Amino acid sequence: MSNHIAPPNQTLWTLTAGPAPDLAHDVPSRCDVLVIGGGFTGLTAALHLARAGRSVTVLEAGQLGSGASGVNAGFVVPNFAKADPAVVRQKLPRGKADALLSLVGAGADQVFTTIAEEAIACDAAQTGWLQPAYGEDMADILRQRARNWTQLGRPVEFLEAREIHAETGMNIYSGGLIDHSGGTIHPLNYLYGLARAVMRRGGIIRENTRVERIARNGGGWRVSFADREIEADSVLLATNAFTGGIAARMGRTGVPLRVYQVATRPLDTGTVARIAPHRRPVGDTRSNLFTYRLDRDNRLISGGMAINPIGAFDRVGRAVVDRLVSELRLPRHPGVEVVWTGFAIMTPDFLPRLYRFDEGFFGGIGCNGRGIAMTAQLGQVLARLALGEAAESLPIPLQPARSLPFHRFTPLVASLALAHARFDDWRTGRL
Repeated sequence: MSNHIAPPNQTLWTLTAGPAPDLAHDVPSRCDVLVIGGGFTGLTAALHLARAGRSVTVLEAGQLGSGASGVNAGFVVPNFAKADPAVVRQKLPRGKADALLSLVGAGADQVFTTIAEEAIACDAAQTGWLQPAYGEDMADILRQRARNWTQLGRPVEFLEAREIHAETGMNIYSGGLIDHSGGTIHPLNYLYGLARAVMRRGGIIRENTRVERIARNGGGWRVSFADREIEADSVLLATNAFTGGIAARMGRTGVPLRVYQVATRPLDTGTVARIAPHRRPVGDTRSNLFTYRLDRDNRLISGGMAINPIGAFDRVGRAVVDRLVSELRLPRHPGVEVVWTGFAIMTPDFLPRLYRFDEGFFGGIGCNGRGIAMTAQLGQVLARLALGEAAESLPIPLQPARSLPFHRFTPLVASLALAHARFDDWRTGRL
């Protein structure tokens, strides 16, 4: 069987997206707020600012979608990847913890509300998100987690093993959690829709514009790039895991993880009805996470990481689809249609961060594998800062940015952690 492995800049989303928006070729000499980074966080912040009547300019170093916003798998998951309400309440005072939990829990609803308000065509499907539990101990943890989210007013419930079997066709799970507000989107079309929404309100977006210098300018800021400068009252940094130039002051505060995404060729309708009768995305609780979702054409989408990056494109692509075939008991191997890769970033405590670099200069990071839903909230909180809201009233604590020691070695740490997770799953029979 011949597989088509796409080059790194080609994804399922670039192959299936609508036309990109027509962006600005020039920028004004000044604006109220300058946003550095044209991904979900930056464009969401820009949209909230433009809706509030502020003049806003977004500068993107590459093309729209060249970062994590364009290369993720399109899962809209409104919770934490490595934390739950009980953990957050241990880390923060109760009032602050519940404010953060309420913000995060509403992330998916915010995404789908924005899609509806701005009429964004992005295959949006708010069908719910499933987290199957491997083992009775994990099922008990998810039962309590569901109760905690329900107490916060979220549409979360625990499903028994037979219900998870009906949802996935898999009989290895002891139950699981469903968040009815979750779902899936076409992330690149969503990003294009956000860009168009910003521009409809007068915002300016320019691609291929790498910021070279930021300096104080009276009570505001002067931002320099290749061919000119722009003055702004406030600056928002929304560059996620990037660590070059200006982005380094934020990107080096977390651990970058290279993630590979894989799409199969389309499945037959009978198989779809067995493994995803309600087309709900799935992410289980094993250390070596097993995930899958369907796109509009019934391709299976899943992902994974590589311990050794050499030759990983072909190797991970085949391994991910082989795992889908085995776990889901697919009647035939669907083959690999496209493989792509990008970076996620994990904060040390797995919670989102707001950074104050200076007066009127802020950044936000830390989606921790929940990029679509969390960016919908992180962007609007950054906009609130730029609009002058007091930091004390925000649901995410504001703190100074501190680079992780030995940041250059964090990819090695991530590879070792992945190797340990796979060994742990093998040792405990979860593979």
